[in-house]
Amino acid sequence: MMDPMFEKDYGTPRRESTKEVTLEIDGEQVTVPAGTSIMRAASEGGVNVPKLCATDSLEPFGSCRLCLVEIEGRRGFPASCTTPVEPGMKVRTQSPKLQELRKGVMELYISDHPLDCLTCAANGDCELQDMAGVTGLREVRYGFDGANHFDSEKDESNPYFTYDASKCIVCNRCVRACEETQGTFALTISGRGFEARVSAGQDQAFMDSECVSCGACVAACPTATLQEKSVIHLGQAEHAKITTCAYCGVGCSFKAEMKGNEVVRMVPHKDGQANEGHACVKGRFAWGYATHKDRILTPKIRKKITDPWQEVSWDEALDYAASEFKRIQAKYGRDSIGGLVSSRCTNEEDYLVQKLVRAAFGNNNVDTCARVCHSPTGYGLKATLGESAGTQTFKSVEHSDVILVMGANPTDGHPVFGSRMKKRLRQGAKLIVIDPRRIDLVNSPHIKADYHLQLRPGTNVAMVNALAHVIVTEGLMADAFIAERCEDRAFQQWRDFISRAENSPEATEAHTGVPAHLVRGAARLYATGGNAAIYYGLGVTEHAQGSTTVIGIANLSMLTGNIGREGVGVNPLRGQNNVQGSCDMGAFPHELPGYRHVSDASARALFEAEWGVELQAEPGLRIPNMFDAALAGTFMGLYCQGEDIVQSDPNTQHVTHALEQMECIVVQDIFLNETAKYAHVLLPGSSFLEKDGTFTNAERRISRVRQVMPPRAGYADWEVTIQLAKRLGYEMNYSHPSEIMDEIARLTPTFSGVSYEKLDRVGSVQWPCNDDAPDGTPVMHIDEFVRGKGKFLITQYVPTDEKVTPRFPLILTTGRILSQYNVGAQTRRTDNNHWHSEDRLELHPHDAEERGIKDGDWVGIQSRAGETVLRAIVSDRMQPGVVYTTFHFPESGANVITTDNSDWATNCPEYKVTAVQVTPVAQPSEWQRQYSDFNRQQEAFLGHDRTTAASAS
Repeated sequence: MMDPMFEKDYGTPRRESTKEVTLEIDGEQVTVPAGTSIMRAASEGGVNVPKLCATDSLEPFGSCRLCLVEIEGRRGFPASCTTPVEPGMKVRTQSPKLQELRKGVMELYISDHPLDCLTCAANGDCELQDMAGVTGLREVRYGFDGANHFDSEKDESNPYFTYDASKCIVCNRCVRACEETQGTFALTISGRGFEARVSAGQDQAFMDSECVSCGACVAACPTATLQEKSVIHLGQAEHAKITTCAYCGVGCSFKAEMKGNEVVRMVPHKDGQANEGHACVKGRFAWGYATHKDRILTPKIRKKITDPWQEVSWDEALDYAASEFKRIQAKYGRDSIGGLVSSRCTNEEDYLVQKLVRAAFGNNNVDTCARVCHSPTGYGLKATLGESAGTQTFKSVEHSDVILVMGANPTDGHPVFGSRMKKRLRQGAKLIVIDPRRIDLVNSPHIKADYHLQLRPGTNVAMVNALAHVIVTEGLMADAFIAERCEDRAFQQWRDFISRAENSPEATEAHTGVPAHLVRGAARLYATGGNAAIYYGLGVTEHAQGSTTVIGIANLSMLTGNIGREGVGVNPLRGQNNVQGSCDMGAFPHELPGYRHVSDASARALFEAEWGVELQAEPGLRIPNMFDAALAGTFMGLYCQGEDIVQSDPNTQHVTHALEQMECIVVQDIFLNETAKYAHVLLPGSSFLEKDGTFTNAERRISRVRQVMPPRAGYADWEVTIQLAKRLGYEMNYSHPSEIMDEIARLTPTFSGVSYEKLDRVGSVQWPCNDDAPDGTPVMHIDEFVRGKGKFLITQYVPTDEKVTPRFPLILTTGRILSQYNVGAQTRRTDNNHWHSEDRLELHPHDAEERGIKDGDWVGIQSRAGETVLRAIVSDRMQPGVVYTTFHFPESGANVITTDNSDWATNCPEYKVTAVQVTPVAQPSEWQRQYSDFNRQQEAFLGHDRTTAASAS
């Protein structure tokens, strides 16, 4: 692998072409794809042409005039970045005249540039400095007494980077990165001629502009004009490791640039196949939580949650946890304890936790937070297509002609993929958005949805049925595809069902609120517009009919033949970094790793032979069942690794009452999260920077996580699980996570070709990766479905039990925001709070006026489950009758008001539909007052450990 500190920049992007062109550069023959620039051809041939405005992540611009070359038979000195190769072309990149021209260009640049290289933050990482050396510039004849920009004021408004206009060379790279890579169009060149300078918005400070702080401009800048404040403070890094971001399900690859064990900056890795050199504000900048003073660094135990924590050694804590689990099982029975697998931890750690439960606890009481987000994806796609995962690569969207986004907000929840999608939309792809709220994709710079189907929350199935009804009754089906690839009898039954008048757009309009003509137009576009891809998120799955909607989406893709090739498919956007992996690793009570049911004797036999124990054939308890059993007095012990069920699960008061009944809760995490406040044993966790392993992203891509610093508390999470298992009488013998992956590969057919050696060699692979697909499977279901024939299933619309009433006349739905992440445990401990420091309630002006609510007012939100208080945002993004909030701050109590309604097939909670009333208030809710007191008490129980953590950081 190339030293990650020194990635080669080829100057212009790689071109794909079946035609090759051979030319001569400095007397050497070079062959490249047609359309390649001379600059890139030279670079691939080992000749580096000087450049400043060119970089291989952006389209050529040709402004710096440093990359001039000579071409035999052609007058002048063309720019090599903007000149494509031609057969037989003879190019010279070096000559006395070229040297003179380049030196003259550099002299002009330097004449208006501070000569503070020794004290500049970019010293050693400055392309202007490098090019001055390459061109042999030794003096500047023009002097520095005339007009210059040396006194330009710095913009320090952004918490993560500085803009120093005095060092700007107006190369346009930052502006182009904002346009081409990010798609925000927040930057421009303000002024003309000598006065030209980069500006954010209308000559605004970066924080006042539309900048989303993705860092693309900083990465593109060749000087210290845009510079990370961490680099300014710490200096240049001296080594780097490639790892994988631990935020959302995109799974971006990063270079962790280090000085010793300290992270200097996180730089998106150009060869990262999920992100291709791009990032968002979270992955790029919000990694400081790993060394935050709130880190739990020493194990702790206590008898009751009303007791202060007692700081103990690792041995004491693990001995106590094991003895308590043994005591509980002896008193209440084998099934009285269980474990929760984290979608934040690695595949290897997740595998070990479910193995601990099955082999050491002796039951199947294991579940994961994927239950509360994407379990309907697993059920619906498995039933229809045969595999419970997305069908495509992220890159596939570059081949889409029609993009249907349903119940997802990619620019906030999956921003790097959102940028990739926006790029394709700017190139002309059509867009259909199905969402109760007007998300950014509906109308943003150079993008406008062709159809926004602004349905009422809870009516997804009716909407999907209406789309399918139009396609069937108007004869827009892919008949040949259906006949060849799908079960005929099932299709005939489904076709008869979907053709009924009750599924027409005219009939479903009463449920969805979406005019029939818009639904018909969207259906026709999806069916006839070319390659059509569906991307969906939690707005599809977190419903009482979440599984039904996923089935309906799969039906749509099969109905139109939009599956099994580039640019199409069914693509769930996973919320957390390893939601896919936690499911793959067998973190459900009914499934072993690889989605094999625990009742399958042959599957159990494989694991029993490897693990040396007898496994239970009956499914264990799901998370909601664990809570009910705790309240019934039969489930009394829980091992919870890297999960915060108190904040993330619905009906918070029901959750906390259940936890209060348990006799031993062991929480393993990096902070005192909301669940840890109910724990009896607190084991320090490790961040993604402190461990080796793998994550699996939303496109089934398995990527390496590499340790860049020692675990701050002494152990990585996988090591702790091994030690706990040993104390329970079950030995797990691994010396490195690679050995755990080897075991996973032995036991899981879709992973049988996966190894650290392969991942280190090729970067990443998408499962299935086995003998049939040794290089992985970027696109699934190409020639046939995994289950053989695709199966259409009937999707009867059943209105949710959660209905508006005179008492609760509004519907609350929830979602994420760009700057914060999930329960906020990480992002709230970073400067991302500058953008979003509290959860707010968004409501339509009509609903606000009707209740006498103004923007910024405190409002009470009451449901049949509970009540909380937030500040209001009055916004026409909402439709009348629907309100919206995020759930990133525990004191907001967003899940105090969500109910325990759940998906019929998987128990995935119905977060997206809660009947509420909203009224002006003047004080916090009773729950918030109780939470504040309880939180204050639990923080105090940490005692002197706060000082310990602060000094350690």
